Amino acid sequence: MDRATGEIEQFEIREPASQTIPFVYNSPHSGRCYPTAFLNETRLDSIAIRRSADHYVDELFGAAPELGAPLLAAHFPRAYLDVNREPYELDPKMFDGPLPPFANISSLRVAGGLGTIPRIVAENMEIYRRRLSVGEGLVRIETIYKPYHAALRRLIARTHARFGISILIDCHSMPGNIQLSGSTLRPDFIIGDRYGTSASAELSRAAIAILTELGFSAVRNKPYAGGFITEHYGRPARGLHALQIEVNRGLYIDEVTLEKRPAFDALAATLVTFMRQIAEFAEEYSGTTALAAE
Repeated sequence: MDRATGEIEQFEIREPASQTIPFVYNSPHSGRCYPTAFLNETRLDSIAIRRSADHYVDELFGAAPELGAPLLAAHFPRAYLDVNREPYELDPKMFDGPLPPFANISSLRVAGGLGTIPRIVAENMEIYRRRLSVGEGLVRIETIYKPYHAALRRLIARTHARFGISILIDCHSMPGNIQLSGSTLRPDFIIGDRYGTSASAELSRAAIAILTELGFSAVRNKPYAGGFITEHYGRPARGLHALQIEVNRGLYIDEVTLEKRPAFDALAATLVTFMRQIAEFAEEYSGTTALAAE
């Protein structure tokens, strides 16, 4: 909370004492501060409205600053605003007036109800009782979405200037019942690199190898290859790498009550090992063409 105004801060940057590794960690969907006005507008109860959140992911990766990397964490909930979308992916059916002409109203994510301002959570559960005003939607974008991305860009640019490379780890969670097509495997982790376009293949393979050695099942890109953030900020030819990591929620929460399981602390401790080892990999290879800018 901002002590000067008494208002809840929309996001925070948890800084290391000194940034010593070329990583930026980002948790855009783990916000848990639900505006009262928003709760008054929703038809969902206090559990259902949270179904699409990346529960406690900011805590799972909370050791990043201790390891020498900043962590950007949202406080606003994903159901209220999704910063892993284009800034204006908006569903015209949600609003009581015409949207600006520059709005993207025809993306697959909008069609699925999961635009910048989502229409649904989880399995087609409608969020709102009524249509929103266009102005209300645009205010969320101007006052939360844009400052959030400005903060993320600054962290990436600062890291790249300091180390010559920047590695963004975009942290998410996935439902425990996610299954690979044509397989019975329900992976513990999915590493997304937009099919090799947002990060070097060496970095993706290293992440999967580390997780596998730690005893997890880990796959690459399917069914989650990465969203807007991974696609937008990953430019490996320039030394700007972006990986999305999806953690199976069944590993650490009860998916009915959304409460932490007893295994939560052990998983968080194991992810410290993952973060340390991926940093060691980056340090070893950052001077090679595998990770450095061409």
